[in-house]
Amino acid sequence: MARFTPHTEEDVREMLDAVGVGTTDDLFADVSPKFEGELDLPPALSEYEALADVRRLAGKNTSGLPMFLGAGAYDRIVPSTVGAIISRGEYLTSYTPYQPEISQGNLQAIFEFQSAISELTGLEVSNASVYDGANAVAEAALMTARLTKRDPKVAVSGGLNPRYRETIETYKVEVVELPFEGGTTDFSNVPEDVSGVFVQSPNYLGVVEDVEAASGAAHEAGALAVAVCDPVSLAVLESPGDLGADIAVGEAQPLGLPLLFGGPYAGYMATREKFVRQLPGRICGETVDADGKLAYVLTLRAREQDIRRARANSNICTNQALTALAVTVYTALMGPEGLREVAELSTSKAHYLARQLGERGVELRYPEAPFLWEFAVELPDVERANAALLEHGIIGGYDLGDGAMLVAVTEKRTKDELDRFAEVVADAG
Repeated sequence: MARFTPHTEEDVREMLDAVGVGTTDDLFADVSPKFEGELDLPPALSEYEALADVRRLAGKNTSGLPMFLGAGAYDRIVPSTVGAIISRGEYLTSYTPYQPEISQGNLQAIFEFQSAISELTGLEVSNASVYDGANAVAEAALMTARLTKRDPKVAVSGGLNPRYRETIETYKVEVVELPFEGGTTDFSNVPEDVSGVFVQSPNYLGVVEDVEAASGAAHEAGALAVAVCDPVSLAVLESPGDLGADIAVGEAQPLGLPLLFGGPYAGYMATREKFVRQLPGRICGETVDADGKLAYVLTLRAREQDIRRARANSNICTNQALTALAVTVYTALMGPEGLREVAELSTSKAHYLARQLGERGVELRYPEAPFLWEFAVELPDVERANAALLEHGIIGGYDLGDGAMLVAVTEKRTKDELDRFAEVVADAG
């Protein structure tokens, strides 16, 4: 069967006659084009020629090389089971589970995703995902304003991922900068009028922050504490819920999602049960049917598609069900011990690389600050170092633009790759 069969001229003529127009251009007669004149476009290609052109362009991509890029998205091992399950037709083509009687499998998968996030964050309730980590952070900012009944104004530090901060600002939330010294944030002087205090741990530069101090400072100011966490880190660090955070958000990509050229990913949001009605999006719940059998339903849908727009918590109209399913499959496969092993392997390998770089004269930007698998190193020319790494078949770290490279090490990296990275960077410096 062909994947795409175009309309015949007879098909087109029949449809045009049915709507009472002469040509396809007549369908758009009321639309005034902004562009006047002729477009300078190349000749049209056949399907075969177009696919050949795409393959040629794709051949220029660098793939399969050891990677030390991080800054919010990480090159982790994804078990083949993840792809096998999410590519099944009943998941790949499923739509919003409005009718629970025919959507039990999909609803259960969403419920299990929420359960995994709640367990990792130490908070009672989680929603069925949002678009990505940046979206989750911005939605949390609005949520703090609704709960505190204050203007949307949040306190953040230089340790917050810049992409997350930019997204908060696009939501017209005022951002107050907290002091950021030595790789960590000073939460001792939180303004009294903010609705939320954000702490990212590990932060954008890889340093583990004091979530408990941030939570205490937020509550003293009458604000809510929002912890932004890499979910893998929660396998070895104390959960934000246990450290006083009111809301936990972040990017679920490290849990079984490949890099995917920047998405689609899945953002997670969790909070305390008393705040459940202010969570955006949707929540799946567990119940029993008329015969007393276990069943799943969409329990809460405080979104503009389901209720009056003025009363909706968010303009989010969906969740990331397929990517959230990938996260669910991954966490179920790994279990608590497997996740802990991933975190511990990544951490031990990162600290090994930091020592190897130090022995070769490459200094850490924050040598006294605690970190897991990501750290910044001072380099005279990051661009030159990354070019040298690429020549040796390695994708280097992220150029922070201020004389430092942000290096991420995952469980995927081998000792040989770590040693080669250290040698090339030291020689290039």
